Amino acid sequence: MFRDPATLADDLDTLEEIERASLRLVTQALLDFRTEAKEIFSKESDLQADIGEDITREALDTMGVSKIPQRLSGKMDYKRARYLFHPEYAMRQALFVDSKAEKTAHVARVQTSQTSMRIRQVRAGQRLDIEGELPTVIILGGEAFLTTTVFVKFFYRESGGANILRIIRVACLPNGMLQERYNPTAENTIWVAGPNAPTLGQEFRTRLSFQRLRQKAAWRVQDIQTDPEQPFVWSE
Repeated sequence: MFRDPATLADDLDTLEEIERASLRLVTQALLDFRTEAKEIFSKESDLQADIGEDITREALDTMGVSKIPQRLSGKMDYKRARYLFHPEYAMRQALFVDSKAEKTAHVARVQTSQTSMRIRQVRAGQRLDIEGELPTVIILGGEAFLTTTVFVKFFYRESGGANILRIIRVACLPNGMLQERYNPTAENTIWVAGPNAPTLGQEFRTRLSFQRLRQKAAWRVQDIQTDPEQPFVWSE
């Protein structure tokens, strides 16, 4: 009944379909919650990043997804081992969702522990090829789970001492099995230089460029306007 996610390495179109469906789930959860999210953002006094984490968890918990009693570890705000059901197959998935909150919406900071892709980019004139620490398939309790990573970016501005949430941007980072489609070389990349300073010995980080990811596949980046009067249109 269950398909081995490792077989998707030879069926990349199906892998893309699974990631598209997963992004739809997270996007819909946040779309349904956008009015509450805007209100929470304006009233809470916590750090913006902490507010974003709470909103993401609450939105996904409100929608509800299937749950497999396996614990996922990692530096992500929301982690869920769950079932995927399709008319032709079923699969186990390790869904990771991380939240970011900044005044600029062009990039998302990514640690190597948050991606199963290799990070191939040019930085300070050097061609880098850094391995992501997440496996493409995670083994839990003797079962295989497909790794899927989604980032949520809360784009806000300050006004009168309050945080005004403007856009919720949701992006699905490709699984590492899709490396050759999305980041085959350091020059053909979805990454830009990270915020760490190598000369100071800081841990390597990178930034996911939403623009570059959109150029590869427009559907992988979705924007939710927080004004409920503005209809949401899925980007293709």
